[in-house]
Amino acid sequence: MSRKSRGINAERDLIHAFWGIGWAAVRVAGSGSSHFPSPDVICGNNIRKLAIEVKLTTEKRKYFSSKEISDLRYYCEKFGAEPWVGVKFFHRKWVFLMIDDLESSGKNFVVSQELADIRGLSFEDLTS
Repeated sequence: MSRKSRGINAERDLIHAFWGIGWAAVRVAGSGSSHFPSPDVICGNNIRKLAIEVKLTTEKRKYFSSKEISDLRYYCEKFGAEPWVGVKFFHRKWVFLMIDDLESSGKNFVVSQELADIRGLSFEDLTS
């Protein structure tokens, strides 16, 4: 299975998880390749709206480009959603971080497993 297919499947699993708790959720097909900023997943209930940039990795850290984060921030300002990143490390559960909690690595942003353990929220904590 290609890396792209694994990422798409991870996004779909996340969509199912949101619907499973009664939230509405959609995967934005083509996110990252559109001329317009668009997150990977948009979800919410009658109280909250979230826009999530999603990453899946087998490494101990995952990088987000500055453009991905600035596009997410811009989209959320226009749409009125909370900007989040979701990372699924190999053999671990999803973890979610606010974009202000990401560490800068110069030109990019990074989420390490250590940072995720300290500042990240589980799916249950994010949605409660």
